[in-house]
Amino acid sequence: MTRHPAIFARPLPAICFIVLALLLDQAIKYLVETSLPLQQPVPVMPMLALYRTHNLGVAFSMLSDAHGWFIVGLRIAIVAFVFWLWRRTSPVHHFAHLGFVMIIAGAIGNIIDRFVYGHVIDYVLFYTQTWSFAVFNLADSLITVGAAFIILDEFTVTRARKG
Repeated sequence: MTRHPAIFARPLPAICFIVLALLLDQAIKYLVETSLPLQQPVPVMPMLALYRTHNLGVAFSMLSDAHGWFIVGLRIAIVAFVFWLWRRTSPVHHFAHLGFVMIIAGAIGNIIDRFVYGHVIDYVLFYTQTWSFAVFNLADSLITVGAAFIILDEFTVTRARKG
């Protein structure tokens, strides 16, 4: 059985996806920054609110005390590493290539925030009366789902080899 190359293993579709994801991410963040009150929940539905906050660190506010340029450098290194993985991964790994472009788009989106605003704009909050999840944004979601796709690809490829 011949496997067809992944669409996002090709540069043009990958770049188009990244650009579209960046445009959507930045448009939403602009609207959030100009329309939502700072650190005041705006309920959307039970357990979901819009909540504008500024993140000086990385995911889940880790490294918030680190120097801003260290965070930017770290994100650039991650983008470079994921790009290297994208180039080195066989084009038949569909989920992996989708995951790579999602991670690259998300990381670049948060890098742009650092340069434009000096912080990352987060705005999605899941919560209950006794618990709340870290506030996040579309770029964070792209990174998380992208990583899940890469893991999924590992499972599907391993299963295909055994089968």
